[in-house]
Amino acid sequence: MAPSLFKLVAGDQPLVATAIHDGHWVRPEVDALLQLTDEERLREEDPWTGLWANVAPTAFVARRSRFEIDLNRPREGAVYLEPSDAWGLKIWRERPDADFVKRSLVNYDLFYETLAGVLKHLVRCHRRAVVLDLHTYNHRRDGPDRPPGDPQENPDVNIGTGTMNRERWGALVESFVAGLSSYDFMGRRLDVRENVKFKGGYLSSWIHASFPDSVCSISIEFKKFFMDEWTAQVDHVQVEAIRNALQSTVPRLYEALRCLKT
Repeated sequence: MAPSLFKLVAGDQPLVATAIHDGHWVRPEVDALLQLTDEERLREEDPWTGLWANVAPTAFVARRSRFEIDLNRPREGAVYLEPSDAWGLKIWRERPDADFVKRSLVNYDLFYETLAGVLKHLVRCHRRAVVLDLHTYNHRRDGPDRPPGDPQENPDVNIGTGTMNRERWGALVESFVAGLSSYDFMGRRLDVRENVKFKGGYLSSWIHASFPDSVCSISIEFKKFFMDEWTAQVDHVQVEAIRNALQSTVPRLYEALRCLKT
């Protein structure tokens, strides 16, 4: 049986987590047209972000691959068509036609309609809310036997805030970064920096445009230091430690929301 587009766990507190690139499954007509292997797709997806999303009372976890529909792109670019849309990868055996794209966009529209409804409800109840938009990123793109990317340009955690009103949400973001940076992560401190590698994608942009004064979306990209991005072998201890690090920031986020001016 085909999985739904996403799993939604709905809570009653003003904190939401999204893992919109966690999914790997694709519908049969997509699978038939894909040229990429499962391993190639998995390398560009964000496994384990669905587990981290459970730190929030409300969580959206994608079950479909970004190679079927990318929920972090604008609607007109949510289905990758050209290699330039996806890191130069040759995705398709033949280019998808307009009807194929239209069928994928049905799910895209469903996701954003559902997210809008959830955020409107939380804003009605609490006036403000925070979204943790969870992702991972590759840092060994030169190959499995080549050195990893320069740590100066590839922090453990990249915080994307390029689409938010920093004057409105700056104190909340700074509190979150301080909490994550100071967490005792297996005897060390995570390197957490803002807008080094990414500034946030379409999801955060859409949230800030739709709820400019009431919802803050923090785009969080964990470098794949916790796994081998080429073989997908993972260190489960570090995966759980990341979840615990995120969990430790939740009280800070609630306090920062309470301290915001109306």
